[in-house]
Amino acid sequence: MGAIYPDLQGQVVIVTGGAGGIGAAVVEAFAAQGCRVGFLDVDAVRGPALEAGIARKGRGEALFVACDLTRIEDLRAAIGQVRDRFGPIDALINNAAHDERHQTLEVTEDYWDGRIAVNLKHQFFAAQSVLPDMIARGRGSILNLGSTSWMIGQGGMAAYTASKSAVLGLTRSLARDFGEHGVRVNALAPGWIMTERQLEHWVTPETEKDIYKNQCLKRRLLPDDIARVAVFLTSDEASAITNQHYVVDGGWT
Repeated sequence: MGAIYPDLQGQVVIVTGGAGGIGAAVVEAFAAQGCRVGFLDVDAVRGPALEAGIARKGRGEALFVACDLTRIEDLRAAIGQVRDRFGPIDALINNAAHDERHQTLEVTEDYWDGRIAVNLKHQFFAAQSVLPDMIARGRGSILNLGSTSWMIGQGGMAAYTASKSAVLGLTRSLARDFGEHGVRVNALAPGWIMTERQLEHWVTPETEKDIYKNQCLKRRLLPDDIARVAVFLTSDEASAITNQHYVVDGGWT
């Protein structure tokens, strides 16, 4: 466990894509702060298991809501369930994404729209859904997860990198529009984080050697490395930080 931020005790936090990978680490990190965490995901197997695990630890509360984030009415309804259970939303962590590789010449219109929906569109509408709570209370934090993939010029996933680069523009617009209401909005760009998915699909001994050639830090970056920064940026220790783009990539970019 990292640092404890007393101001986060009892805060209501929503995490999208929270059932596995980086999202699960973020959910656990906020629960460890004593937060009430609602997390949304399509994974109806790992989601309930994570909720039960947090309950056993006895610190914080968690509520899993099964939800297809690309269906905006379902997204709004899921956020409503969290609000009904825990109260007004204090913080939103827009984490859900899908980094499926794809070849540009094979991308269809439907595939493109689907990538934008899961990687970008839900972030806007999740923010839209929680902003009234934050405006009413005169405070709040939104953290949008991007990616360093577009920053390093990674190929083979144009729809993903396009949507992830757009996260920065979305973040800066929201920060400008809602700062007067005490709402802070930041972006967090992970580097190559060694989640189960990455290790299963793309990381080989050769790939890992290439990663360490590019990173200043010669070690694996783990989901908890992202979760700790997410917690800090949500806490009052970061109360003057907004409209910023934080990169956590071991010094690659």
